[in-house]
Amino acid sequence: MIEENNIPGIHPTAIINPNAQLGNNVSVGAYSIIGDNVIIGDNTEIMHHSVIDKYVTIGKNCRIFPFSSIGTAPQDVTFKNEPTFVEMGDNNIIREFTTINRGTVKGGAYTRIGNNNFFMTYTHIAHDCKVGNFTIFINGATLAGHVEVEDYAVVGAFSSVHQFCRIGRNAYIGGYTVVLQDILPFAKVAQTRDNYHLYGPNSIGMMRNGINREFIDNVKDIFKILFRQDLNTTQALERINEEYPLGNEATIITEFISKTRRGILKNFQARERGSGDE
Repeated sequence: MIEENNIPGIHPTAIINPNAQLGNNVSVGAYSIIGDNVIIGDNTEIMHHSVIDKYVTIGKNCRIFPFSSIGTAPQDVTFKNEPTFVEMGDNNIIREFTTINRGTVKGGAYTRIGNNNFFMTYTHIAHDCKVGNFTIFINGATLAGHVEVEDYAVVGAFSSVHQFCRIGRNAYIGGYTVVLQDILPFAKVAQTRDNYHLYGPNSIGMMRNGINREFIDNVKDIFKILFRQDLNTTQALERINEEYPLGNEATIITEFISKTRRGILKNFQARERGSGDE
């Protein structure tokens, strides 16, 4: 049981529910609220005017900036105030005015976030989403319900992702993009005035994440088979499996395609000169 006013690192104006569990060296800023059945790991900092509503688990070494809201009820008209949850790992940065909602019973009850993610100002993570590790959400990025974002993906400023879509690992979504289908691993996607397009592999992002040149070149070749050889998806997958039977790159991409529910974005546009990718 935690009481107010006499715990180092807890501001006297913070409100801490008696059922909350705070680890070692947790700090809670002025006027913040920590609700029922909240667990916060060691060395996590909750800055002033933050709300950790209820049924939330936050890992170690996280930083929650002012006016963030985590664990509030999902924005779903069928929600009946059931006990649903947010689970968040370690080393996450949650910037100002970010909102992360709990899951729904019909969606599995959990919104899950991994480790080492960076959620910039006004990010929204809706109910039942799954976010991996080392992702970046730039200001105003928005996920609708049931979205999955894999490791090292970047979602650009003011971009929105339709419910049940998936963003593959190491994918890059440019700013102001409306995502309506699954985005392949390693893909680079951006919005134009009339539509959004896949511009090939996210080569620069992959290099920054330590992926070697051979792997990147193989991804480029696989994308050419998928999008530039006048093959349907089944034919393209057959060709990829023939040419890359043991390739890790091919396995990641083909398995991702095999699990799609909304289809993959295939609106390919050739690279513009001077874009930075080779």
